[in-house]
Amino acid sequence: MISTTNVTLSYGKRVLFKDVTMKFTPGNCYGLIGANGAGKSTFLKILSGEIQPDKGEISIGNRGRLAVLRQDQFAFDEETVFNTVIMGHEKLYRIMAEREQIYSKGDFSEEDGIRSAELEAEFAEMNGYEAESEAAVLLNGLGISEELRTKKMKELEAGEKVRVLLAQALFGNPDVLLLDEPTNHLDLKSINWLEDFLYRFANTVIVVSHDRHFLNQVCTHIADIDFGRIQVYVGNYDFWYQASQLHLKQKQDENRKITDKANELKEFIQRFSSNASKAKQATSRKKLLEKLTIEDMPISSRKYPYVVFKPERSCGDVILEISELSKSIDGVPVLTDLTLTVNKGDKIAFVGGNSLAKTTLFQILAGELEPDSGSFRWGVTITPAYFPKDHGEYFTSELNLIEWLGQFSPPTEGESFARGFLGRMLFSGEEALKKTSVLSGGEKVRCMLSRMMLSGANALVLDEPTNHLDLESITALNNGLISFTEVVLFASHDHEFVSTVANRIVEITPAGIIDRVMGFDEYLENGEVARTRDALCQGHGELTL
Repeated sequence: MISTTNVTLSYGKRVLFKDVTMKFTPGNCYGLIGANGAGKSTFLKILSGEIQPDKGEISIGNRGRLAVLRQDQFAFDEETVFNTVIMGHEKLYRIMAEREQIYSKGDFSEEDGIRSAELEAEFAEMNGYEAESEAAVLLNGLGISEELRTKKMKELEAGEKVRVLLAQALFGNPDVLLLDEPTNHLDLKSINWLEDFLYRFANTVIVVSHDRHFLNQVCTHIADIDFGRIQVYVGNYDFWYQASQLHLKQKQDENRKITDKANELKEFIQRFSSNASKAKQATSRKKLLEKLTIEDMPISSRKYPYVVFKPERSCGDVILEISELSKSIDGVPVLTDLTLTVNKGDKIAFVGGNSLAKTTLFQILAGELEPDSGSFRWGVTITPAYFPKDHGEYFTSELNLIEWLGQFSPPTEGESFARGFLGRMLFSGEEALKKTSVLSGGEKVRCMLSRMMLSGANALVLDEPTNHLDLESITALNNGLISFTEVVLFASHDHEFVSTVANRIVEITPAGIIDRVMGFDEYLENGEVARTRDALCQGHGELTL
């Protein structure tokens, strides 16, 4: 168990947390949610001791061990993958290191013998003899192959490092587990494995994630940071959303009833205050009016951008025809003889283990890359708009947001139009004058979505559009694509996003494509596809979204 007592933290005049007192108990998984900037990661750092609050205390019951998913990918560069995982249990690692040092001595003294016996007892008590097999199970579940385990961390790619650091946090059955965005860089198979691991985990878990499906699968409680406080709801993310919306509606209804009653009393008082026969009743109603209190609705930190795609025209019969498309990158085949016909109303999610294949396909369709062979053809009625995974090149200038958006706005519209549009995308007031070169990742994504909305396109191509977005922006984009009546081609690692938008799944595999007109959840449950997927996982590496 981990608990907080009167925890308060401020940055200047901004109070992030005030007198937060709460308990996180064993056997439960708490999803910590809130808008960007609400303080989710900061609260985790307070719990881990990385940040000291202005006042208040943090306590872990029975001197329990706390493990944290570390974000510094370079902290263990000189360590092997295996050692990095074991270092998640610092005491066990120190015992192992001292034990190894003693046994490597040429002249083994009596003192060494006594010390080694003590170490062996501690080692056994901490399940040290199971450490190697436990680390192997964790690494295997998270997709780190056996040949990587003896390599140094600096030899691994960024995504592989994140997986090893996640294994480090999970290692050794910690009493309290703090996870900040644990599904980043994980493929679908690894996410499913992690969901199962956390479902069976008997101790306390506190997790920050923008993956709604993941939160629904693993959370027993939701700790909501909003209105300057933290409120805990029993249930998963969907239950929190329904409960919080119901609570808000109840408060609004109560205020509306009070307002209506006050207006009724005021009208009576105004009509009859000068009427002698009604004076007593008017006085009585004045007293009632004075007792009525309209509760101030707290201002939520949650803000939803306005994401609506309006095509200038409907798609014709011919949307997109791809014929035997092939492309190699640095001599390695990425796409091989890909043939596909996109139909009217298709919302296609492209899935598969090779994210480069999906990005390459989208770049070819957007005209940014030339195929090595094969061809594609957009229909004459089609106006495509492209959201690239890497969009840094759009934000290298020193333009402010109004000027930047003006590049894509109708020529007849001026600054007031840009300001209005930016306001709906959560860039209000002075924020509209920010330089594009200093925008955060989430702000850049909202700008790119604005660009797409202004295009009037009837075919949207999106490569990982939910990266860097908070839950509110993901929800807004999700709803915007569900409502969009024309064609969508996209790739995303967000299970909920894919399952609610896609009506057709195209899986790119080393052997070709698997094309199914069905929803994502049905696709995953399909026995034939599951067998194909498992075979591909064993023979060619794991599949990702």
